[in-house]
Amino acid sequence: MKLLIIGSGGREHALVWKLAQSPHVTQLWCAPGNAGIALERLARNGAPVECVNLGAEELPQLLAFAEEKQADLTVVGPDNPLALGIVDLFQQHGLRIWGVNQQAARFESSKAFSQMFMEKHGIPTARAWVTNYPQAAKEIAASLGGRCVVKADGLALGKGVLICANQTEAGKAVDEIMVRKAFGTAGARVVIQEFLEGVEISLHALCDGQTAKLFPTSQDHKRALDGDLGLNTGGMGTYSPTPYLSETQLADTARKILDPFMRGCVAEGIDYRGILYPGVMLTKDGPKVLEFNARFGDPETQVYLTRLENDLVELLDASVSGTLGNTELQWSPLASVCVVMASGGYPGSYAKGKVISGLAAANGLPNTKVFHAGTATSGDQIVTNGGRVLGVTALGRDLSAAQAAAYAAVEQIRFDGAMFRHDIAAKALPK
Repeated sequence: MKLLIIGSGGREHALVWKLAQSPHVTQLWCAPGNAGIALERLARNGAPVECVNLGAEELPQLLAFAEEKQADLTVVGPDNPLALGIVDLFQQHGLRIWGVNQQAARFESSKAFSQMFMEKHGIPTARAWVTNYPQAAKEIAASLGGRCVVKADGLALGKGVLICANQTEAGKAVDEIMVRKAFGTAGARVVIQEFLEGVEISLHALCDGQTAKLFPTSQDHKRALDGDLGLNTGGMGTYSPTPYLSETQLADTARKILDPFMRGCVAEGIDYRGILYPGVMLTKDGPKVLEFNARFGDPETQVYLTRLENDLVELLDASVSGTLGNTELQWSPLASVCVVMASGGYPGSYAKGKVISGLAAANGLPNTKVFHAGTATSGDQIVTNGGRVLGVTALGRDLSAAQAAAYAAVEQIRFDGAMFRHDIAAKALPK
């Protein structure tokens, strides 16, 4: 099979790395890819992965490339091309592509749509209100005593969610999103959610339009600094599994969230084939969905795919074909921890082009894989090229061992201004 992967981040590097292991794959392109992706080789024939200079949102050019190269399957990583309708476009031209169609992508591209769907179909979620008007948003927040979450309705690179503890913070959040337009048109409308207390986890399920296959739990770390302080980011690290749900509780959570979700999609004529990624708060009243994402999480993909024992090509093919019901997901009993190394200043402004050293030493450690996110090549050197630069990922017999291994690898890597959290997975470990 010839595969085209779309995207350039850590999630896409993890997808390329796992897909390249499949004996089915004879050629693999990634558009646009990154410096780490370009170093991968196919297990079947040793051929290099080829990075193609096409952006993830250049839909006509990506279609032309897939047609010219006769790609057997295209795999979409990021949310933007899904929201723009890349799956619909490829399907209209008779090409096989994995990812949700434009209608299904609305679960992520519109938090208001997602919220109304959950309320309509009895999916447990926070109480919420939707408005296009800053003054109304502030009044809603005030009715909650300012303890609320203000969310830009549209796509905002995982950063359009502001958590508020009081009315002053809520007013600033509304102004930031709706008046100063910090997230552009994504903030023309906002969702104000009640503040939920509990432990937040990430769930993932692979879907084929009828069936949803649930992954083990993981937990992301969104805030930039240790102790969950600092600004919201796209994710500073993650681990899997979490200790917060037993197998029985996980199955019960799936019954309460995934079953009504899939039934609702069928009832509304939404053909949901791809990944469903709900952020879930485990409250004293049970699990509640904070939001839905319509693609793999980043950095959750890095810990999931290092634990996944199935052939990923076969899983994605079953998702596209509607045959997931015949498949069982197989997971390593080992734990996985991913620590994100970011550019100094992230998620604010940051410099690019900083030389990275120590990658070979880190990758040479047992059960360790350094996934590239924001990297590029400059001559014969690998340099920083984004906010989140690397996802340093390691397996261990338990979370404590995986955490130690991941940080041992982080210590091998150097670049000017490198920042990372020192407490990834710490919440799950004995104090």
